[in-house]
Amino acid sequence: MNPSNFYTLKAEDCFAQYQALSFEQVHQDWLDLLPAKAGLALDVGAGSGRDAAALAARGWDVVAVEPANGLMNLGRQHTRGLAVHWINDTLPQLAQVRALSQTYDLILLSAVWMHLPESMRESAFRVLANLLAPGGLLVISLRHGPSTDERVFHSVSVAELEQFAKQQALKALRVSRTDDELQRKQVNWETVVFQLHDDGTGALPIVRHIIVSDSKAATYKLGLLRSVTLIAETLPGLVLRRSDTEVVLPLGAVALVWLQLYLPLLARHNIRQNSQGSHGFEKAAFFELGRLSTFDLQVGRRFEGEQAKCVHQALKDAANNILKMPAHYITWPGTNQPVFAGQTFRTRFTGQHICLDNEYFSSFGEFSVPTAIWDCCSQYACWIDPALVNEWALISKGWNKEVSTSTIRDALELNPPKRCVTAARNIALELIGSKAELRCVWTAGKLTDTNLAIDHCFPWARWRNNDLWNLLPATDKANSSKSDKLPSAPLMEKSKPSITGWWQEGYLHSPLEESFWVQAKAALPLGEQVNDVSGLFDAMCLQRAVLRKNQRIEEWGKV
Repeated sequence: MNPSNFYTLKAEDCFAQYQALSFEQVHQDWLDLLPAKAGLALDVGAGSGRDAAALAARGWDVVAVEPANGLMNLGRQHTRGLAVHWINDTLPQLAQVRALSQTYDLILLSAVWMHLPESMRESAFRVLANLLAPGGLLVISLRHGPSTDERVFHSVSVAELEQFAKQQALKALRVSRTDDELQRKQVNWETVVFQLHDDGTGALPIVRHIIVSDSKAATYKLGLLRSVTLIAETLPGLVLRRSDTEVVLPLGAVALVWLQLYLPLLARHNIRQNSQGSHGFEKAAFFELGRLSTFDLQVGRRFEGEQAKCVHQALKDAANNILKMPAHYITWPGTNQPVFAGQTFRTRFTGQHICLDNEYFSSFGEFSVPTAIWDCCSQYACWIDPALVNEWALISKGWNKEVSTSTIRDALELNPPKRCVTAARNIALELIGSKAELRCVWTAGKLTDTNLAIDHCFPWARWRNNDLWNLLPATDKANSSKSDKLPSAPLMEKSKPSITGWWQEGYLHSPLEESFWVQAKAALPLGEQVNDVSGLFDAMCLQRAVLRKNQRIEEWGKV
């Protein structure tokens, strides 16, 4: 019988059996290796949620993977209110987990490995190793002994795991052997703990080479790498496809971010970006867009008539320039082989309006990023982007000696350049004016036109996102107290009814509904799977865990 079918049919019995033992009983042989500083954990085969709940109680954010729906539903109930994020996914691919573009400080496979046939185990181990953060632990328990029911348990060994570990440059820290805690005769267990001392991909050195060492006759290489980095960090939902080797993006999205970066430099400040002072994408349509603010070019925006035609042409010119110039000349060190690849599709403006969404972006073509580079940009954006800006400003200064360094750096500020909460504030004030009872999402305090503040759920200073879903009504006192902190997982769960209620009352069934959903699907992990406010809230909580892990942001409101 397929293991998932068994665990769904026998969900209640399995749940009770797993909960009969504590996390400490099952994992006592390696718990002393668990890092004192909590991070992001991946529990593969999370079952009843026992281990995920215990880790969350110790301060960890946990992504809990379970392929059996029946068991996952019980586990989700058991961990409600904790920082546990459930995903239905399976080994060996773990496609949904990999789509998050995150690495994990702890990966736990408890009583899982024996379900995998020999033909799947090497590829499964490779996937797990690639998901491990530098210094992270991979813990795998091995069951030895016959099956007493319909399940098929494959023969497994420590020797096989150690061979896989050598291939992936993992170090074995500990091997332990224990009897079965449920007192089943002929059943015993081995647990192996591995650690990754380096990221193993070489991606960070490649990124640093592009930023610092690669020859540059223009800033285009920096512009393309920064465009990819910003999409990886802030718009991961735009990914079209992902494999072990490449992540495929809609070319139009890369072109949009490219325009957001170059419009302030060229159309507004006339800061040359090469020694010649002319640029292949710098045409009439580009300068027409100079009249727009960067906020006007956000994902989810609609354009009509001549303005739509102008946006379309500027994106087309930028897309062609990206493939012709930086994508062609950014090569692997010591070779002529490009790091990035792409292709254009025939696209013409034929309608009266456009919406900046994934379908429209895809009409321009596709752009491929090596998976290791993409994951690196996603996880280390808070380090990569400042390095890019520093090098970009330094190079630009050489071609613009009459322009101050501060002016160049201001033009290179992350987009959009400031908090933009006008739409959300106007909606909140309309609700207050209509005598609707609007309350602070964090404290439930009643809101008035004098104490209303619009809070960025995820702090603007650490993640510059003005999307509608991220803008929440709060009292000015709560907003001030929260400041640049991240709402804690318990506070998020407590505030779920208030947050989803605000979305429904403020944005849905309004002229902003289309933009609301386009922005959410683009910005949040696994956003393409979000179809309702409950799913959106789950994706929001997962992004909270990602931000906490990647940027170590201080938490607020631990209830």
